[in-house]
Amino acid sequence: MTPGVNPNAPRPISVGSPPPDFTTRAHDGSTLSLASLKGKPVVIYFYPKDESPACTKEACSFRDSWNELRKKDTVLIGVSADSEKSHQDFAKHYKLPFLLVSDPEGAIAKSFGVSFEGGMADRQTVIIGADGNVKKIYRTVDVSKHATEVAKDLG
Repeated sequence: MTPGVNPNAPRPISVGSPPPDFTTRAHDGSTLSLASLKGKPVVIYFYPKDESPACTKEACSFRDSWNELRKKDTVLIGVSADSEKSHQDFAKHYKLPFLLVSDPEGAIAKSFGVSFEGGMADRQTVIIGADGNVKKIYRTVDVSKHATEVAKDLG
């Protein structure tokens, strides 16, 4: 360990560079590997908590924009520290057609430069282009218009 470096601190990522890879299980039981999605645009949105008001608004906004995102062959992945069971219930309750991933220790969040404190990730989003490189990073998110911004930035 490097002296003075917090191993729990988020790592920086940058536009134009490849994102960190991860392999995990989604709420639907499928295995999800970021590297295997190269060739498709990928949106990874980090959020604090299933069923909370702002997180629900954001998830439902993405759900309501789903047809537009799918036309662009986009893979949408929501990531929070909630359990797989919580994600299953959240997806069922709001009819969410995209993948939700459990990140209980914040390892995925931190690898993307997203703060993870108190058992919750900050609300941030990363768009990865079909070329496999980071296209856009949203470090500040307004849930009332975020899905629209993301769809626009996907081109």
